[in-house]
Amino acid sequence: MEQLKIHNTLSGNKELFKPINPGSVTMYVCGPTVYGEPHLGHARPAITFDLLFRYLKFLGYKVRYVRNITDVGHLLNDADEGGDKIGEKAKALHLEPMEVAHFYTKKYHSAMSKLNVTNPSIEPAASGHIIEQIGMIQKIINNGFGYEVNGSVYFDVVKYNKDHNYGVLSRRKIEDLIENSRELEGQLDKKNAVDFALWKKASPEHIMRWPSPWGDGFPGWHLECSTMSCKYLGDEFDIHGGGMDLVFPHHEAEIAQCCAANKKQGAKYWMHNNMITIGGQKMGKSLGNFITLSEFFKGTHNKLEKDYHPMVIRFFLLQAHYRSTIDFSNDALQAAEKGLVRLFNGIKTLNELFPKDRSTIDISSFKLKCDNAMNDDLNTPIVLSHLFDAVKVINSTKEGKHDLLAHDIEQLKELFHKYAITVFGLYDIHDDGESTNIEALMTLILDIRNDLKNNKDWATADKIRNGLIDLNIEIKDAKDGTNWNYKK
Repeated sequence: MEQLKIHNTLSGNKELFKPINPGSVTMYVCGPTVYGEPHLGHARPAITFDLLFRYLKFLGYKVRYVRNITDVGHLLNDADEGGDKIGEKAKALHLEPMEVAHFYTKKYHSAMSKLNVTNPSIEPAASGHIIEQIGMIQKIINNGFGYEVNGSVYFDVVKYNKDHNYGVLSRRKIEDLIENSRELEGQLDKKNAVDFALWKKASPEHIMRWPSPWGDGFPGWHLECSTMSCKYLGDEFDIHGGGMDLVFPHHEAEIAQCCAANKKQGAKYWMHNNMITIGGQKMGKSLGNFITLSEFFKGTHNKLEKDYHPMVIRFFLLQAHYRSTIDFSNDALQAAEKGLVRLFNGIKTLNELFPKDRSTIDISSFKLKCDNAMNDDLNTPIVLSHLFDAVKVINSTKEGKHDLLAHDIEQLKELFHKYAITVFGLYDIHDDGESTNIEALMTLILDIRNDLKNNKDWATADKIRNGLIDLNIEIKDAKDGTNWNYKK
């Protein structure tokens, strides 16, 4: 296996990735809370961990990838009190909560499909694992770290912290957390202000409720991920991923719950993608500044100058390292679009190169450079920079400035297929997966044009050329035939 290093939020360092079981990887990633349209903020973790999923499989690992659907328990403002996000949306729309969850889950799946995000191995829903969550709560109570008050169950953070480190992931100190805790409605039920809900008693108006040993209620938001990750991956598994905004309290609480219930902290490596900003501010539903993926694809939001193909969005996100922030702008997206077109034009030109009997340039270093960058915590922008350097070589070879052996051309084809197609999950925005048909169609059109030229029908030949230009297709007549490229 390749020597992959990933940044582990738990240690704060890049670490050599060594799975618990050689040859197999277990990975859990926090999925969406399905109460609204998927937006660009949802795309980043989905693409980040799709990239990791694809790369691990390319390296030869057998990967079990679990990404959950949150359809219950996620309360407004990520708090322990108030309405359920899905339940409140259901009330507003006069629908059943599961109608809302089902509708937006389908929207999410549709958007992910357009972005060419691979389906996870398992996609469990929180509402389908209530029994398992109740079981984990009971284990936490039995081990002395949970307590029941008036039909609700809370996690005793202060007691847990005596023998464990509540703050091991986020580097927060419990003293600061206690000092900075605000008085919230219902907090008087808790022993400590920092305690969090494992199970909440349902108020009479609360729609989503299930029976439990403590009365009718619903599970806490943090509990579902601990329960489902352990159910499908075991008490110890390799990787837990999600957005950086989940480090505290969500992921910190997950570690505490796993330790309290199973005496093991769950994941060995914790990976977090950074945020997308708009005007320097985090993009998200709660801030009201988000742009839905559907609006990006159709160009219907007032902040968008045009529509953007899903592959442009994917390429835009891969241009930045997953742990860096990335700021949305039309200029950045349009630059990404041009870069993506340039990359696939380079691949197309590569497929048209004729090998020579000698080589005037060494291309062996491109693979090593790309592999080193990818193994350095998935450094996609550096990989892309090397691919674009390879595109320069391809274009200069086409222009007669370099000669390449057949072996060199095959090596470059393998390199682009590995990274651009297989690992990065990109495809040419002009073919939408139908490149074979388009190639055949263009060959036919250019053959007809060449016949017209041979018959000295210059007017009709020029009409075809001008029509192609209107479609952003540039054609160039050369000694070995006529070549074509998309032009932006």
